Amino acid sequence: MDATANNYARAHADEEKRIGQHSEALSRPAVVLPPPGDLTAEPGAAQVTLRWQPVAGAMGYFIQRSESPNGPFERIGHGGVGDILVVLGPLYADTTGVPGTRYWYTVASIFDVNSPVGELSAPVAASPAVEKAQPLTLRVQAVTAAGQLNPVWHMLGSERLSQLFYGAGPGGSRIGPEFQEALSLARTELGTRYIRAHAILDDEQDVYQEVNGEAHYDFTAIDHIYDCLLNVGLRPIVELSFMPRELASNPEATVFWYRAITSPPRNWERWGELNYHLAAHLVERYGIEEVSQWGFEVWNEPNIAGFGSDFSGFWTGTQADYFWLYDLTARVIKSVDERLLVGGPATAAVGWIADFLDYVRREGVPLDFLSTHSYNNLPLDLKQTPKHYGFEGVKIWWTEWGVSPSLFHPVNDSAFGAPFILHGMKSVQGRADALAYWVISDHFEELGRAPRLLHGGFGLLTIGNLRKLRYWALALAEGLGTDLLQLELQGDGAGSIVDAWASRKPNGSIDILVWNGTLDQAKIQGDPLLDRHLEVRVEQLAGRTNRCSLARIDSVHSNIAAHWHAQDDWPTAEQWAKLHAADALDEQP
Repeated sequence: MDATANNYARAHADEEKRIGQHSEALSRPAVVLPPPGDLTAEPGAAQVTLRWQPVAGAMGYFIQRSESPNGPFERIGHGGVGDILVVLGPLYADTTGVPGTRYWYTVASIFDVNSPVGELSAPVAASPAVEKAQPLTLRVQAVTAAGQLNPVWHMLGSERLSQLFYGAGPGGSRIGPEFQEALSLARTELGTRYIRAHAILDDEQDVYQEVNGEAHYDFTAIDHIYDCLLNVGLRPIVELSFMPRELASNPEATVFWYRAITSPPRNWERWGELNYHLAAHLVERYGIEEVSQWGFEVWNEPNIAGFGSDFSGFWTGTQADYFWLYDLTARVIKSVDERLLVGGPATAAVGWIADFLDYVRREGVPLDFLSTHSYNNLPLDLKQTPKHYGFEGVKIWWTEWGVSPSLFHPVNDSAFGAPFILHGMKSVQGRADALAYWVISDHFEELGRAPRLLHGGFGLLTIGNLRKLRYWALALAEGLGTDLLQLELQGDGAGSIVDAWASRKPNGSIDILVWNGTLDQAKIQGDPLLDRHLEVRVEQLAGRTNRCSLARIDSVHSNIAAHWHAQDDWPTAEQWAKLHAADALDEQP
C-alpha cells in the first residue's frame, strides 16, 4: 500500500467510528455584547453619519432609528433584496431618512448574526440637511507612506466552469470562447488569481458512477476544465458540489435550471472516498506545490433551505448533517496531504459562523479558511468570531459577495454598483484575505440564459464581454500601486459615503481613487443632494513638473449602458461593433 492510500486507510478507520453519530442539536453558550460607546450623529446633506467606539468581539452592529427619543425604534435597511440589516461600523451613513426630519439613533452590538442582540446604546439625534453640501477637501501626501494595499479582489466568482466548452449561446454568442475571454480579461485587467465556481461534481462531468455495486471515478472532464483555467493563469477554489445522482439520497432534490442535486449522500463513506480520490488525483496530475495553493470549499450555502417552488435551496439536510459533511470531507482532503487547504461553511448571509466554529473546535476538525457570503451590504468583521474560538490564523474568504443577490435586477447594470464595490474592498482591508465578487460574466445559467443584453445580470462583463461600471471600478483599484500614501479627507460624508485611496508606484507616479456612493438601493438613480464637489490637493511634490489625467466612471462616463437603449433586443453586427468601440474608460488630460 502506498503512502497516499495508507493515509486514506487511517482516515477511513476514523470515519467508520463516526459515521451516523452526528447529533441534530448543537448547544453553545450565547455571547451577548455590550452596546458601543461614544455614539455621535453628524448631520449632512441628505445623510446622517454615525460614529461610535468599536466593541471587542463584535462582528457587526444593528442601527435603529425613531422619530421620537422614546421610540419605537426600527432597524435601518438598505432597500435591497434579502437585506442583511447588520452593518460593519463603527462608521455608517444613513441616507434613507427624509431631509429635514429629526431622527433619534441607537446602536446594538452582535457577536454573530445568529446570536442575541445586545443592549441598545443611548439615543442621539440628528436631521439630514435639505441644503446642498459644502465642498469636501482631499489632501494627499506624495511621500508619506500609509501601509500596503491588499488586493482582496483577486478572487472572483464564476458560473460553473463547464461553460468553457459550450457552443452557441444567447444573442448569437459563442459561450465557450467568450467565457474564456472573460477569464483572460479578469486575469490581465483585474489581476484575478483565483476563480470559485459551483458544480464541479455535477453529473455533467460524469465524475461518479456505480457499476455492480462498485464505485467508479472519471476525472477527465475536470482535468479539461482545470487545464483550461491554469492555462489562463488562474487557480480554482474547488467548491465540492453538488451531489452526483448515483450517490444522492434524494436525486429529485434539485436547484437551478441545470438541476444540481442538493441532497446529502445516501452513502457517507462513498462521499468521503469520492473526495479523497479527487484530491489525490489533482495532486498527482498537477503536483502538491501547485494544488496546495488552491482551496477546497465544502458545498455551497447549506443554510439555504429554499423559497417555495421557485428555489428549493442548496442543501436538503440539517445543520448537523452539513457539519458532518464538512467534518468527513475536511479529514479525507487532509489525509491526501496536510498542505491542502480546506474550509467552509460557505453559508449565505453570514449564517452559522459561530455554530460552525464551535463544532470545528470541539471535534478537532481541520479548518484553513473560513468562508461565507453576503450581498447588498459591506462585509462584516468576520475576523472577530474566529478569535473567540481560538482560530487566530484562519484565512477569511468571502467566496461570494455582490451588490444584489437578485438576478434580473436593474442595480446590477447601474452606476450604483461601482462605488459599492470600492466601499466593500476598502472595508475589508485588514479584516479579510479575499472578497470574491459574484460573478465575472453574464454567461450565467442558474435561472436560464440571458434574455437580452442588459438584463440585470450578475456579471462584471456583459454577454459579448462589454465592461460594466462595476468592472471599471475594480480595474481602477487594480491600477493603483500597492504602496499607500497618507491622505486626509474632510467634509460632508467623508469616510462614509465618500472615500478614497492614494498610492505611489515604483516609477514615482501617484494614483488617487475617490468614490461617492450609498448602500441605500432606493438611490439607484442617484440623488442630487448626495452629489459632492471635491477639491484635491497633492502635497510634497517638491517643485516637480507633473502631468495629470482624470478618469471617470458614472452614469455618463465609461458607461456602456449609455450606448444601448434597445432594452428588449440583442445588437445587430453593426451595433455590436459600435458598442465595442465605445467600451473604453473615459480618461482625459
